[in-house]
Amino acid sequence: MVKIPATIKDIARYTGLSIATISKYLNGGNVLEKNRILIEEAIKALDFEVNEIARGLRTNKTMTIGVLIPVFEVFFNTIVSSLENVLLETGYSVVVCDYRDDKKLEKERLDFLYKKRVDALVVVPTYLKGSDIKKIIKRDIPIVAVDRPIEDFECDTILVNNFEVSYQAVEKLILMGHKKIGIICGPQNIYTAQERLNGYVQAHTNFNIPLNEEYIKFGEFHNMESGYKKMIELLEIQNPPSAVFVTNYEMTLGAIIAINEKDIKVPDELSVIGFDNLEMARIVKPSLSLVVQPMEEIGESVARLLLKRLKGDKSDFPLQKKLNAQVLIKNSIKKIG
Repeated sequence: MVKIPATIKDIARYTGLSIATISKYLNGGNVLEKNRILIEEAIKALDFEVNEIARGLRTNKTMTIGVLIPVFEVFFNTIVSSLENVLLETGYSVVVCDYRDDKKLEKERLDFLYKKRVDALVVVPTYLKGSDIKKIIKRDIPIVAVDRPIEDFECDTILVNNFEVSYQAVEKLILMGHKKIGIICGPQNIYTAQERLNGYVQAHTNFNIPLNEEYIKFGEFHNMESGYKKMIELLEIQNPPSAVFVTNYEMTLGAIIAINEKDIKVPDELSVIGFDNLEMARIVKPSLSLVVQPMEEIGESVARLLLKRLKGDKSDFPLQKKLNAQVLIKNSIKKIG
């Protein structure tokens, strides 16, 4: 026997409340607390299903947030999970798209999310510029850029102190006596990679240590193999570095594999600082020094900012918030000289 779905009239009969009151609650309006309790009890008892599509047409809200990320990997996955945990408490759900570091796909996925009529967008941009956003986004919805700002576009932005924490990591190596310091960077067109390289360069400048271009390698952020290859290149230089700073999670994995294959003893033969891999820091011996980004805090900050904007509060717009990453020094660094 086919079950007939419950209706608003059924809830009205169950609660004794007017259809207008129930409709107001179902469409996101405020009702008396005692009425809210009655309505929620009826929804559960009657197995009532809200028609989100119909409600979205009436209220111009879909209760969804679109999230656009370059790839599915630990850093972005953790941010999205943290973001979702906060939003779920308020009834919002998250639609996540990755664009696989592809310029054309990045625009297509943004257009896809927008056409889903999401109430707000979270964007981790690689190639997107303000002109691209303006061509696609026609409604006034909150947009938050994460990890990287959007060129020529005014919106809220949540960043990490990439320059400062990179400087601190390299400074630590210098203070431990290292002057031949290699770095494995990300692509030169990505803001975070630029900032981390700038921190490396500034530390050398402040300590009057000449830069050696041979020690600067550019890899791919989301490619473990690139970390492997770039570490091999550094190890095979005629005058190799005494320390290496690897500026990304996946590249750190690849770099450690290269070190193991070459049977390099850390820190006796090479000091190493990696990035964002607390689990690996526990597994690798000796324990790996790391730059650790506040991934959960990024997600929570984005969620709270979105909720504020969705309530119409633009008091501090456009906000640029910079969160602090930390350098955790373990046993992979040796003092020399």
